[in-house]
Amino acid sequence: MLGNNAWVSYVTGFIERDFPNLSACGYQLTSPDTIDYNCVAWAAEDNENWWWPDAQYIHYWPPNVLREETLEAFKAMFQTLGYEVTQDDNLEEGYQKIAIYTDSNKMPKHVARQMPNGKWTSKLGQDEDIEHNNLQGLAGNPGYGEVAYIMKITVSF
Repeated sequence: MLGNNAWVSYVTGFIERDFPNLSACGYQLTSPDTIDYNCVAWAAEDNENWWWPDAQYIHYWPPNVLREETLEAFKAMFQTLGYEVTQDDNLEEGYQKIAIYTDSNKMPKHVARQMPNGKWTSKLGQDEDIEHNNLQGLAGNPGYGEVAYIMKITVSF
C-alpha cells in the first residue's frame, strides 16, 4: 500500500465509487497517480508514454496500426507486440496475458495486464496503478464495461 492513511482513504473512496466491484474482489494501490502513461501503455509495459489512437497524433500509437478507437485496432496493436487471442484469463505458465475491456458499443475503455502471481495490474487513466485479484473488479457500469478479449504472449518470468 502506498502513501499515508489519509491519502489512501481519500483515493480509495474515489476508486471504489467508480469501480464498486473492486472492494468485493480485492485490490491494492501500487503507485501514485501520473499523467506520464495510461492503461494501454501500462499493459504494454511502457511507463513513459501515453498510448491512444487519437486522430490528432498527440499520443503514441504503433506505426502501421489503424489509428482508431475500435476493438479491432486495439487487438491489432497488441498483435504487433506479439500477443495472440486466447480464451481464458487463468494464469498460464510461460505466458503473460492482457484483457481489453469495452463498453456496450464495443469501444475500448481499458486494458489490464496479468502479473506472474496471477493477479492483474491496471493503470486507472491518469490516476493510480492498482493490483486487483480478478478482472471482474473493474467490470460493469460504472467501470470499464466488460472484457472483450484476452490475449497472451510467451514470456519467461
